[in-house]
Amino acid sequence: MKHYNIPVFISHFGCPNDCVFCNQKKINGCETDVTLEDLKEIIEEYLKTLPKKSKKEVAFFGGTFTGISIELQEAYLKVVKPYIDKGDIQGIRLSTRPDYIDENIVNLLKKYNVTTIELGVQSLDPLVLKKTARYYPEDVVYRACEIIKKSGIDLGIQVMIGLPGSTEKSDIETAEKVVNLHPENARIYPTLVIKETKLADMYKDGKYKALTIEEAVERTKKIYSLFLYNNINVIRVGLQPTDDLREDGNVLGGPFHPAFRELVEGEIYFDFLSEILKTSEKLDIEVNEKDVSKVIGIKKVNKNRFGQLFNLKIDSRMEQNTIKVNGRLFSRKDILKGEI
Repeated sequence: MKHYNIPVFISHFGCPNDCVFCNQKKINGCETDVTLEDLKEIIEEYLKTLPKKSKKEVAFFGGTFTGISIELQEAYLKVVKPYIDKGDIQGIRLSTRPDYIDENIVNLLKKYNVTTIELGVQSLDPLVLKKTARYYPEDVVYRACEIIKKSGIDLGIQVMIGLPGSTEKSDIETAEKVVNLHPENARIYPTLVIKETKLADMYKDGKYKALTIEEAVERTKKIYSLFLYNNINVIRVGLQPTDDLREDGNVLGGPFHPAFRELVEGEIYFDFLSEILKTSEKLDIEVNEKDVSKVIGIKKVNKNRFGQLFNLKIDSRMEQNTIKVNGRLFSRKDILKGEI
């Protein structure tokens, strides 16, 4: 059954933190900018267009949901509950910080059918967390994950690569620690320099150097492969290319690309096929039609790099995410293994 999110972007104006990459504005006397009536209208509008025979979740994004007052959290959840009771919506997912999770909060969320809690871990390198003004001890992350998993709610973890103070080694070490936390899903976000942030000031002053697209893809493909190889569903790679991000002047630097995940997938297949060429003189490839774009790469970059050695055939009988090269069948994990 196809899955759909009903996104509700709740800025947390009362957030006491000041992470260098965040540009949420602080508004005195106002916790957030979505009223209960707004929430109901958003849900009603999406339900008019989404297929009835599909899994639908209300997704609270954009801020630290569990950082707002308990009263407002429960008020939002109460708006959603009748839709869950009627079967129109199957659950709720939300994002928050690891240091805003405890047993009482999770018990409340479970009461209202929250199905997934995504933790904005970002990094498990203490130096990186301090340089991004987001410091919390590793134990706080581990404890939050333990509470969530014990409750039966699915655990999601968000990581950012290329933060101030990070290196390829530290980002991969964070990913390895995430694997040991056994989340059900993950998101990978290359760091972008957004206007009106402390990171933007650091960037302008030469105190922060953003990753290039090539550097971000190189780093991400290893982390992405590590997560998938260990059965962690990667539900997003790169920030969603919203109208705000596309608007001139909002992204000052960093590896922004509207199809970043496809770039990463293309490089994984390029590495995999390059390895085969070390012992073969050709690449006779068979794949399911749904995998063609990943194999040939964006703008056919892989096909062009391999030239006449590259021969592709579509076979609708092939299982998706498998590939046959020179008569030998490879699984998805075979493809990913070389990056780990």
